[in-house]
Amino acid sequence: MSFSQFFHLFTDVCLPIFVSVGLGWAMDRRFHLHLESLVKLNIYLMVPAFIFTRVLETELSGHDALKIVAFAAATIAAMFFCSVITGRALVLAAGQKQALSLATMFYNCGNYGLPLVTLAFGHEGAAVQVYVLATMNVATFTVGLFLAQQRHESPGSHRRALLMVLRQPTLYAVLAGIICRSYDVPVKDVTWLWQPLNLLQAGLIGFALVTLGVQMSQTKPAPFRMALWSAISIRLVLGPLIAIALVWLFEFPPLVAASLILAAGAPTAVNTALLAHEFGGDVSFATSAVYYSTLFSLVTTTVNLALLRYWLGG
Repeated sequence: MSFSQFFHLFTDVCLPIFVSVGLGWAMDRRFHLHLESLVKLNIYLMVPAFIFTRVLETELSGHDALKIVAFAAATIAAMFFCSVITGRALVLAAGQKQALSLATMFYNCGNYGLPLVTLAFGHEGAAVQVYVLATMNVATFTVGLFLAQQRHESPGSHRRALLMVLRQPTLYAVLAGIICRSYDVPVKDVTWLWQPLNLLQAGLIGFALVTLGVQMSQTKPAPFRMALWSAISIRLVLGPLIAIALVWLFEFPPLVAASLILAAGAPTAVNTALLAHEFGGDVSFATSAVYYSTLFSLVTTTVNLALLRYWLGG
């Protein structure tokens, strides 16, 4: 791939993402937007609409969907293993080990991954990402929440964890989509329902990126330390390498494999910072991992996409 092709790839796929994020950042600096409202619109309205419509329209079989879920779960487990080894090698304190695990295991497959894969590989790539997003959300508020509260366990914490999982609309959107598809429910014929869902899902990509920009504007990152460098390196560099091994193991077709590898190099999920705040974790470390991994992903994502496009034959 020539430099000219690489540059066009950057300007056509990656730069639009960061321009949209930058607009969100600028809007917040000017108008001090209410982040909680934007996040709720994403989580409870636009993402479920996107997931429901994509599940109904995807050509993936149920077997392929289960393989994608298994891939996402295996990625989380592998990243946890890598974070544990790194934490021990760096002789980190317990709180930093916990923060390192959360920052590397869970990546931003919603606000960042969905727009990225959609721009890079179209709706077929987005359909793959739907099942990754559902798996990541459930894992974040089960495994991630368990890790976050280990040092601050209180009466009713496990019940609260279960309730947080059950409140995630992503799970219900996937289930509803699978049920409607399996039983041939004619949802598309119900115009008053299908059209609003289509309008909402069409607006998700830009809205999610603007929301990410607002989140970055309101983040106060900490100075760099070795643990933070390790978290960013594992998330952005090791994540795609692990994904390469896993897509080969699961024998995914090329386009599905490329979508999964690209998304696996996404920055740290914002939800990890929320968990750190909720359970008295290292908030500074968590927010810094989100902030810096998102910035550095401008470079790593472009490189990953260029290599994947070359592998796919252009």
